[in-house]
Amino acid sequence: MLSITAEQIRENLDWTETITALEQMFGGNCVAPPRHHHTIGLKGQQDATMLLMPAWVPGSYNGLKLVNVYPDNSQKGIETILGTYILMQGDTGEVLAIMDAGELTARRTVCASALASKFLSRPEAEHLLIVGSGRLAKYLGFAHNAVRSLKHIHIWARNRQKAHIVADLYLRSGFEASVIEDLESGCSQADIISCATMAHEPLISGNWLRPGTHVDLIGGFKPTMREVDSKAVSRSTVFVDTRNGALSEAGDILIPIEQGVITQESIAAELSELVSLHHPGRTDERGITLFKSVGASIEDLTAAISCYEHISKRSD
Repeated sequence: MLSITAEQIRENLDWTETITALEQMFGGNCVAPPRHHHTIGLKGQQDATMLLMPAWVPGSYNGLKLVNVYPDNSQKGIETILGTYILMQGDTGEVLAIMDAGELTARRTVCASALASKFLSRPEAEHLLIVGSGRLAKYLGFAHNAVRSLKHIHIWARNRQKAHIVADLYLRSGFEASVIEDLESGCSQADIISCATMAHEPLISGNWLRPGTHVDLIGGFKPTMREVDSKAVSRSTVFVDTRNGALSEAGDILIPIEQGVITQESIAAELSELVSLHHPGRTDERGITLFKSVGASIEDLTAAISCYEHISKRSD
């Protein structure tokens, strides 16, 4: 059995390869039951969340992720998302590897967003606005650049010091990157807006979105969390990673439905329908597309298999 660290995951999950693997898995026969979602009440800080996420490819691989999300960890210098992934042999159930789930989750999340962008953002998109300053913010530019040739990356976050750290990372990697002070102005310039925050109240107004924008929402994972207002959703053609996940956990979708702004039928497609070409994705150069992801166990299993196979081949 292998014990795979966060550093090994970073070394073995290439952005382009992972996006391609996700596209293949979403078009395959992976079984991904609804995840278990438990709230942990804590004295003197925000509630934590425990997630249990199983998935398997029959006879090939089984996987289970245990994740703890502690929103206040960012104030303590600890990662917000912590957990463990267990990868098993599909035809025997034997454990093959135990992995750091925080790094695995971060990488598969941004790669799923990039996969959606491949179908939903304009091919000539070159200006990315990242809203947030955590681990996902540090990866989003690289993942999106794997499917679109980015030239400009702007960062907006409530914590300006952390925003500058993210911008410096991209500058050192050869991107034109900077921190912006005015979120409305940043939205009006962006081709792709990617939000990775723990916001419970909308940060972005639909009035700020220009025609042709692609909006990528990956931060919220509870019915009470949202990163954009209902106007942004109503102006957009809406896509999700999975309908089951979005309609049970995505506040950015559920709240507009409750308000009567959209309906469940307003969801144009999920990722599996995009990769199988059952939906063409973007069809209007001036349309606004919106992708909402709450995370899916199929994504974790894909990344875990890819990482495990890379390391296993090197050790043979």
